[in-house]
Amino acid sequence: MQDRRQVNFQIQVSIKGCSVRKVCPTRDVETVDPTISESQHPNADRGAAFFDLDRTLIPGSSVFTLASVAWRSGHLSTRQLLHDAWEALTFRTSGATDGKTEKTRQRILGAIKGQDAYTLQKLSSQVIPKLVAQVRPESLALIHDHQLAGRPTYIVSASPIEIVQPLALALGMTGGIGTHGEVVDDCYTGELIGPFCYGTGKVVAIMELARDCGYDLSQSYSYSDAASDLPMLESTKFSTAVNPDHELSKIARERGYPIVRFDGVKQRDAQGKVWGRRERKIAIALSVGAVGFGIGRRTLNK
Repeated sequence: MQDRRQVNFQIQVSIKGCSVRKVCPTRDVETVDPTISESQHPNADRGAAFFDLDRTLIPGSSVFTLASVAWRSGHLSTRQLLHDAWEALTFRTSGATDGKTEKTRQRILGAIKGQDAYTLQKLSSQVIPKLVAQVRPESLALIHDHQLAGRPTYIVSASPIEIVQPLALALGMTGGIGTHGEVVDDCYTGELIGPFCYGTGKVVAIMELARDCGYDLSQSYSYSDAASDLPMLESTKFSTAVNPDHELSKIARERGYPIVRFDGVKQRDAQGKVWGRRERKIAIALSVGAVGFGIGRRTLNK
């Protein structure tokens, strides 16, 4: 196997509220497993893989992890922490709703209003190791498989970019897309630069990233647990529902999206069968088999 040789260039931009650290790799010359790369996808090196964070890469809420660290540092009251703990519990068991997400957004922006930007960066250094420890091994395996296939990998999340970007880099990923809070005179104003990086906001950022880095979304992959991420799932050709909420589970079955259940210890398919090494290596290719059926169902559902 040849050594991987690639050159990266990096661009820091803000896109309608979503901050993106773009790391655009050149073509990867490493020989990869043909079951998930060149034999089925001639343009695999032009695609990318996009992963939601909460309940996809990690079991719960990254915002609660941030809140707990902020509380220990004296930047969040006990009352706020208990409220976030309850929200995190319901989120972990039933997922998010647009209403809950909006309230969380408002609470986070209110909490950081007036704080200097360095404070959140300092908290981030404490949050990232905790989040890394929460990442499911099955998720790491999928990220690794995409990397072996020469695909750039990104976290796409409504969480602050100050958390999303360093977490992505800590996991060895290409970069992150997250919510960008407005900073004036080195202090957060409590406002966003543009709309929340959520729902269609994620797609705007992904499309901008794809244009600037030359990614082909018709050869790209996306993974999420929530129906709120349906726009992101629809923006790529190969979409997978990971531990989906009830609504996304229903939609995925209607459209033929693969559904996988990660329990953090063993990797299982939707029928509960444990995936072995071989099954894990072809997990990405499972998306391909559903494309023909999925395209037809998507057309009917438009």
